[in-house]
Amino acid sequence: MTAKRKQLKLATTLIAPRAASGGWRHPGAEAYPNAPISYYAELARKAEEGKLDYLFQPDQYRVSATTDHEFQHMVNVWPEPVTLLTAMAALTERIGLAATISTTYNEPYHIARMMATLDQLSGGRASWNIVQSVGELEAPNFKNDHRPKQEEREAHSVAFVDIVKGLWDSWEDEAIIADKESGIFADPRKVHAIGHESRWFSVKGPLNIARPPQGHPVLIQAGQSDSFKERAAQTADVVFTMLNDLTQARQFYQDVKQRLSQYGRTSEELLIMPGLHLHVGTTMEEAREKQRYLTELERMDIRLDRISHLLGIEVAEPMLDGPLPLAQEGSATAKYKRNKELADREGWTTVRQLYQHLEKSFGHLTLVGTPVQIADRLEEWLANEGADGFTYIPNILPSGLDDLVDLVIPELQNRGLFREGYEHTTLRGHLGLPRPRNRYEKAD
Repeated sequence: MTAKRKQLKLATTLIAPRAASGGWRHPGAEAYPNAPISYYAELARKAEEGKLDYLFQPDQYRVSATTDHEFQHMVNVWPEPVTLLTAMAALTERIGLAATISTTYNEPYHIARMMATLDQLSGGRASWNIVQSVGELEAPNFKNDHRPKQEEREAHSVAFVDIVKGLWDSWEDEAIIADKESGIFADPRKVHAIGHESRWFSVKGPLNIARPPQGHPVLIQAGQSDSFKERAAQTADVVFTMLNDLTQARQFYQDVKQRLSQYGRTSEELLIMPGLHLHVGTTMEEAREKQRYLTELERMDIRLDRISHLLGIEVAEPMLDGPLPLAQEGSATAKYKRNKELADREGWTTVRQLYQHLEKSFGHLTLVGTPVQIADRLEEWLANEGADGFTYIPNILPSGLDDLVDLVIPELQNRGLFREGYEHTTLRGHLGLPRPRNRYEKAD
């Protein structure tokens, strides 16, 4: 019997970051959905038509703009993820639904209940993208006297997630009997109070909703640090990260996967799905023109802000094709000194040459080309263990999702690299992930 060929996993976001920095002006972009239910339903159904694994909704607890010109030209606004994806659960049948929720500004009982409910209502398609709020930009929207400090948020998040999983387990699968003749609704021996008391949390339990159909909704975590890799190997189902070089991606992949065995897990129980941007055309020239046009829509002052941040110095438009300034002591940031040393080693002499390199080096994997060329690169990453799949981040919506579903996925399907139909009804089934055992269930 021939072994089944390994296939890519694919998810898509329902937010297009480039739309906020000028891409909303693109003819193929929806600037702001005046009829959000129909707009998001169209995206969800298109993704399900393409047989994608799940919809991924990023989130943050603030408006992205901070200055007047940002409010005029690049602010991003979007619905709250759990509410949005619950609506999408009723309008789709198979595709997974991944909501981003921060452990910093929430409570474990709330999250456990919301995600268990989403899993119940969707028939086992829910996923939680676990994040910690970084920095203090979101803090003014919350009372903070009991919040963890920045350096404590990782430990706080680890405890938070463990409590949520304990609450999901607080009802065993067979706890609800609902026997009308005997009058017994639930077996008390299979309902558990978790009794957690610690510095940050006091949670008695049990949860007031039955165990999710998947046992635990799929857990997604994002990061690249060494401590993150260890945490992901212990608790994550999917890793979302930023990788754009195959050699570095292979090193990251191998590093994370080899840590799994010490936690009794196999390589297939954790999927690496980095971010992906695409510019797709019927020819390479058409794809490059799409990329160029999208870039030109971005306001120059916004582009200069990003370039200045990348380089570590203030950059004005006349400087772009001029020589790189000297990294003089006392006037240059440490970041710019490092970048200037890199430019000197590589022979780059202009500001534009350096920032173009930095944009390519520090962003998500960006592929430009025909469907065949893009499929070649995705296949290369899968075959060489740079990734198990990708989290597609459209530059604009809805046309960016159309490019993936109508152009790239058929080529992947022709090669046997992506499913032609769903074989399972749950997200864990799509991803090939096991259903977690209940921590309170007695071993047979």
